[in-house]
Amino acid sequence: MSSSVIEKFLRYVKIDTESLSDQEQVPSTEKQKDLGRLLVEELQAMGAEDPHMDDHGYVYAWIPATVAEDDPRAQGPVIGFIAHMDTSEAVTGKDVKPRIVENYNGQDIVLHEELGYTLHTAEFPDMLNYVGKDLIVTDGTTLLGADDKAGIAEIMTMAEYLLAHPEIPHRRIPIAFTPDEEVGRGVDFFNVAKFGADFAYTVDGGAAGEIEYENFNAAGVKLTIHGKSVHPGSSKNKMINAILVASEFQNLLPVHENPSATEGYEGFYHPNDISGGCEEVIVHYIIRDHDKDKFEQKKAFFQVAADFINAKYGKGTAVVQMRDSYYNMREMVEPHAHLIDNARTAIRACGLEPITTPVRGGTDGARLSFMGLPCPNLGTGGHNFHGRYEYACVQSMETTVAILKKIVEIYTEAK
Repeated sequence: MSSSVIEKFLRYVKIDTESLSDQEQVPSTEKQKDLGRLLVEELQAMGAEDPHMDDHGYVYAWIPATVAEDDPRAQGPVIGFIAHMDTSEAVTGKDVKPRIVENYNGQDIVLHEELGYTLHTAEFPDMLNYVGKDLIVTDGTTLLGADDKAGIAEIMTMAEYLLAHPEIPHRRIPIAFTPDEEVGRGVDFFNVAKFGADFAYTVDGGAAGEIEYENFNAAGVKLTIHGKSVHPGSSKNKMINAILVASEFQNLLPVHENPSATEGYEGFYHPNDISGGCEEVIVHYIIRDHDKDKFEQKKAFFQVAADFINAKYGKGTAVVQMRDSYYNMREMVEPHAHLIDNARTAIRACGLEPITTPVRGGTDGARLSFMGLPCPNLGTGGHNFHGRYEYACVQSMETTVAILKKIVEIYTEAK
């Protein structure tokens, strides 16, 4: 099996680009630049305009316009495309061994028999939508990296096609690939002015045909619980066990407002990781809600819980460090309805029915929308991101390339 987008994808996923949340520099890992350098080389070979990677690992390039400035088709918004290079630290992205399951038969897929990793249709029923198609999976020891190397491969394939066919009319098309999206710093140093687009699409979603323009409002929290360690043999009325206090704090939060109990527009509190002992415990939380007022209420309630702990055990027992990560892009995208309407038209033209769902997470596009670049998100054909059960559909990736080309065509024809 061979197609340009799949060849690119299989090449890109073998490059380890895992980002790390505990690093301050951008990119958080230098190895992300390994993929960036390869993309620059490939863009140069294609004939793209000024492909380069800056010091922070951002890759920029442009597909030159093929319509003259005085051509009526040149009059209109400049549309760009963006994807991110890093993969989640939740599961390693080192030594990815992708394989293609051809003509999927609707049964469970054994990823690694010895280690017991299997894609069960009972757990992942979306697999049944792809019976008769071809799925790309891993051996279960790593994630796949479709988030977001599928998006990269699709944008690169679109670029390759348009650069090889200058007879196709279109305006100048900016493209960019960012680092550190998975750790919330994907656009910290993104140069919107240099990118030069009026609007853009991130290609960083799930099933092909998805168009997303709503996402969570998000905050990250570092909760530090300061305990008091005393020898357990003589600790009565003296010890404050930070582990138990952290557990007590968690129990103050609404039990039904956690990721495993929520869906759709429902928000949550999520303890993402915990470390420490009797003397001190650190818990990193994320707080999410689509509704801005409910988001602010959740943040306020988190502080109320900390205040309760401090009133009970003493000032400074619970220390909250909270920072907003991104906001719901809907208010920035909705005034530009053409972004959604044209994407839906392109998706239908490629044989799919558009799927409009709220993103239960965030994308670079959320922050970019608040930086003056309204930027909804398109599906890539990948599923089960951030884990060893991640997979992507070959035909969905090929269709996404067609959708991107159709969006270009629609905006070129727009009067």
